[in-house]
Amino acid sequence: MSGWFSSAPSSAATPADANAAEDHASDGSKLKTFIGILKKFIGVSDLASVRFSLPSQLLEPTPNLEYWNYLDSPSAFAAIGTADDPVDRMLEVLRFWFTKDLKYAKGKPCKPYNSCLGEFFRCNWETEDNAPRIDTSAFRGSPPGSSGSSMKSAKSTIPAGLGSNDPRAASTVSVTQSAANPTKPVRISYLTEQTSHHPPVSAFYIDCPEKGLHAKGFDQITAKFTGTSIKVMPGEHNLGIFITVDRRDHETYQLTHPAAHLGGILTGALSVSVGDMCYITCPETKLKAILRYYNDGWLGRTTNKMEGIIFRYDPGNDNKTQIKDVPVEDIVVRLGGAWKEKIVFTVGNKPLDSHPPEKQITIIDIAPLSVAPKVLPPVEKQLPNESLQLWGEVTKAILSKQFGKATTVKQELEEAQREKARERERKGETWTPVFFEQATDKAGKPSLTEKGREVLKRLQAGNWDMDGIL
Repeated sequence: MSGWFSSAPSSAATPADANAAEDHASDGSKLKTFIGILKKFIGVSDLASVRFSLPSQLLEPTPNLEYWNYLDSPSAFAAIGTADDPVDRMLEVLRFWFTKDLKYAKGKPCKPYNSCLGEFFRCNWETEDNAPRIDTSAFRGSPPGSSGSSMKSAKSTIPAGLGSNDPRAASTVSVTQSAANPTKPVRISYLTEQTSHHPPVSAFYIDCPEKGLHAKGFDQITAKFTGTSIKVMPGEHNLGIFITVDRRDHETYQLTHPAAHLGGILTGALSVSVGDMCYITCPETKLKAILRYYNDGWLGRTTNKMEGIIFRYDPGNDNKTQIKDVPVEDIVVRLGGAWKEKIVFTVGNKPLDSHPPEKQITIIDIAPLSVAPKVLPPVEKQLPNESLQLWGEVTKAILSKQFGKATTVKQELEEAQREKARERERKGETWTPVFFEQATDKAGKPSLTEKGREVLKRLQAGNWDMDGIL
């Protein structure tokens, strides 16, 4: 989901609100200004649809389309589909899932810029193909892999402890921090475009042809201010992330987003918590994961706890939405831990805590990880409606603490967008995305246009030119 409610430009906060805020510089006064603006929207069913604009000094100097992506740990994504066993491949997908929110687990909540209609962002990641292999065959008592060569490779890359029967070693398949200069890089390319303004929706596509892997989806949120927190939920067009493993007969995983909460607004200690269900399904392998996130613990303290299972399901009768409703005999893996710290899993249907420590395998350890850097297009290759170029002057003004100038430039950009909308209305024209076939889609799966495919093809070749495309 975008930002914490980051897909929302324009009207309800007035220039007077912005100008009054310019005189305050401390974090405390920023928060007070922020709360004062939010109070106007208590009870509003969807903050994102109101599309109000915050004063510039309350914003993170980052475009929303650049800020919000799911490749905080690209090596975890690149490893999806490596394992020969379907259960192990589902674990690879879950390992990626637990890394996609590093920006929230390790950083502070922030509000990026609102996205303008037709704005787009593109980048690459260069990552090592070094994620530990996941092979749970020794725990399940089944033959490993599908070939001796794949098992030999797995043994050489799995850290000591996983299947080694060595209680002295830590059992882990967690990814490591992405190297700044990988020696044998795998290239992952990313393209996203703001495809709709009302409601605010963006489409994205992630491409890693070297690993036979791609992902796509729509980002849209709804948000409500309760008076003490902001609840953020996926919008009607946001059906999650769809990951397809081409080399595994195009098996596709749908990963749905849980609701998140931005709390600590009244105390000044902003934090993100999750208290909802998440589902990951793969009809081709007939495996499904249910993850339950717990928002608050004793005395209302946030625990960041999560418990989950992988189980065998019937895609034609997918009616299990609670862990307690799943027959024990269908469960093949259990998971648990704190999503901002460490998650472990055990093989089989017995309770996780009934397994000794050496049988509890760490699927992700957040502590040593940080958000991986992107490879961005050179400034001279960026187009005017490319995020970094479009918001460049606002960013410069904020970084130099010229908040009055930043607010003015931001409002000019937003007014230009409104004027373009009025002009289309006068001419009876309908907005059409450039890189994606549709602005929204009931199935939640955007399709690339020929221009979108060409952009990603060039990105994979390290070619940033847009000549002949736009």
